[in-house]
Amino acid sequence: MDWKKLQNGSDIRGVALEGVPGETVNITPEVTAAIAKAFIGWLAHHSVDGGSAIAIGTDSRLSGPMLKEAFIRGAVETGATVYDCGMASTPAMFMTTVDDKHPVAGSVMITASHLPFNRNGFKFFTRDGGLEKGDIAEILGMAGRGDLPAPKNGGTCVELDFMSRYKSHLVDYIRSGVKAADYNRPLAGMHIIVDAGNGSGGFFVDVLEELGAHTEGSQFTDPDGHFPNHIPNPEDKKAMASVCGAVVNSRADLGIIFDTDVDRSAIVLRNGEPVNRNALIALIAAVVLKEHPGSTVVTDSVTSDGLADFIQQHGGRHHRFRRGYKNVIDEGLRLNKLGEECWLAIETSGHCALRENFFLDDGAFLVAKLIVEAARLRKEGRELDDLIASLRQPEESTEIRFRVDDDHVMEYGQKVLDWLAEHASAVGGWTVVSPNYEGVRVSCANDDERGWFLLRKSLHDPVLPLNIESDEKGGIETIRQKLFELLKPFNKLTVM
Repeated sequence: MDWKKLQNGSDIRGVALEGVPGETVNITPEVTAAIAKAFIGWLAHHSVDGGSAIAIGTDSRLSGPMLKEAFIRGAVETGATVYDCGMASTPAMFMTTVDDKHPVAGSVMITASHLPFNRNGFKFFTRDGGLEKGDIAEILGMAGRGDLPAPKNGGTCVELDFMSRYKSHLVDYIRSGVKAADYNRPLAGMHIIVDAGNGSGGFFVDVLEELGAHTEGSQFTDPDGHFPNHIPNPEDKKAMASVCGAVVNSRADLGIIFDTDVDRSAIVLRNGEPVNRNALIALIAAVVLKEHPGSTVVTDSVTSDGLADFIQQHGGRHHRFRRGYKNVIDEGLRLNKLGEECWLAIETSGHCALRENFFLDDGAFLVAKLIVEAARLRKEGRELDDLIASLRQPEESTEIRFRVDDDHVMEYGQKVLDWLAEHASAVGGWTVVSPNYEGVRVSCANDDERGWFLLRKSLHDPVLPLNIESDEKGGIETIRQKLFELLKPFNKLTVM
């Protein structure tokens, strides 16, 4: 077995169930038990505080219980204490590592985010945050070599209802943030609905109701690993259309949608307009910059020029970095260490990390912070969308994906990018943007274009994604034609 294939950036992901033609199961109970033992060995090798105790939770995936049982078995065989948190969210599993009631050295969440029903995987945490790519490679290497801790007596598994503690954490945060006259029910009179996509985010309805909110119209809050209604993914068009319709039909003040394991989210305004991607970044940036004037806001590479202008207008500094939520979060941490104040790191996918919340990408905490702001604005007769009224949205936007038909995908892709960086400025009105931390970004200033494009290498696939935005109708096609002409020498690129 090729253990390296199980690595997906800073996570482990693979096929856990039969049922999809051509996809062979590679995350079996035996593989899972070996990974568990390797994680315990990794914690000991790195002298992580908390002894050999760990916490574990799952999302709603069908294979979750089977993999959890195997993981617990493997960890217990090493002598570890395992706190079984049952169905949980990824952010809650991180929070177990900073909890003082049941100290643990690390935690694991069994999830594959929004991927199809047959997939599953593992996310790992210590109190320093999520493990890095190198850490995952080390754990998989230990498991593959059989470099595992010797069996040891004394291991045990204890059930722990940590989600109740996590929900209380969110309730207390909203109460203290709103400071309503009715302290215990600060959301009384507000109608907020939740779309959990049959993932593990249905618990947020309990949070809202405890705070006095009306939640009728919430949908798909029952966990179901078949995901029968829509993909639990704030980036999915069908999912967003569904929650937008639910907000309008129920006449709610606000709608919330989570991904499967609740580390991503988006919201919907009372008129059914979605607030995700650039608009979501602008909204939370407006809130954060009011609290922390001058803060840097780190985003991924595909954010718009309008967002950059918005952040600058609100007194912030936009630091456009690379795709990948860990890349964005780690860059925020790096800037703070260098003395550049950064309170927000957010990717267009909905992964949002706030400095006040351990720089953890927590979809529920992001929503809680926006709900606090919505409740404050309500007292003034204002709405959340008032905060982003000045955000300039592009007239057109699209993504085109080039498949790289070459055995040496990364080398060929880099050759394309190097060529583009050298030749793009020869096109009239085009300027290569610098500094730029991923791919090649080009500003297109001609009157019939007025936009930009970014060509980059995919993080995981043999693909070059191309993002284009324009402030002019027909501008995307104008930019596309010129760019495709420029890329003609590269006959191993195929539009997917």
